[in-house]
Amino acid sequence: MAASDRRRRGAFRPERRHGTGRWGLLALLLLVAVALLRDGTHAAFGPPQPVAAQSVMDGAPRVRAAEPLPPSPPEGVRIPAVGVAAPLVPLGLAGGGRIETPPPDEPNLAGWYEGAVTPGERGTAVLVGQVDAASGPAVFHGLGALEKGLRVHVVRRDGRTAVFEVYGVEVFTGGSFPARRVYGSTGFPELRVLTCGGRYGEHTGYTGEVVVFARMTEVRP
Repeated sequence: MAASDRRRRGAFRPERRHGTGRWGLLALLLLVAVALLRDGTHAAFGPPQPVAAQSVMDGAPRVRAAEPLPPSPPEGVRIPAVGVAAPLVPLGLAGGGRIETPPPDEPNLAGWYEGAVTPGERGTAVLVGQVDAASGPAVFHGLGALEKGLRVHVVRRDGRTAVFEVYGVEVFTGGSFPARRVYGSTGFPELRVLTCGGRYGEHTGYTGEVVVFARMTEVRP
C-alpha cells in the first residue's frame, strides 16, 4: 500500500483561544486523541518509546516555574538531548476541525498550534512534528528518549528563548488519551511536544502518541 494511503489523521478538535488563550473546558472534555499525520517508511527498529520511570504520574512535578511572558510567536525549537534544531510554522485547523500537521515532505520542520497560547505564556503551548518520513527519521523521531530534567528551548519572535524543563514523557495508545491532563492549564507556562508513538502497523500506522510534558524554568535574552 502506498504511503499516501496509509496516512492516519487524528481527531484533535481544539477550540480557538479566548482571552488569555486557555483551553475552554468544553474543548478539554471533547478532546479524545491526537494522532499526527504519518507518511513514509518505518525505521527498522522504530522510534524510541518512553519508559515508565519518565511518567508524569511517577511522582509529582518538582519544577519551579519562571514568570510568564507576554505573547510572542515561536520561530524555532531546539532539544539538544535528541539532536533537534528545527524551525516552527504556525498550524491551524484542517477540514473537520482537526489540527493541521507539518508537511510530510519537510521532515525537519515542526509546528506550533496557534489556537493555544504561545510558548512562554501562562497556559499550555503545543508543538507537533513528524516521527518519520519517506527519507527516514523525521524531526521528532527521538522524542520518546527524552528524560526528566532535560531541556526544550523555544526561540520566540521577540528575541527571547523560553527554556522548558521536562518533567514527564508518556505514550498514550488506543482511546486512552487524557486530553484534560495533557492540554489543561496548570497555572504555569507549560509546553507539550507531541509525535506518533506506540506500536506500528503497516496498514494502520502508529497506535498512539508520545507526549512530552515540560514547564518553563528560564528565559534567555
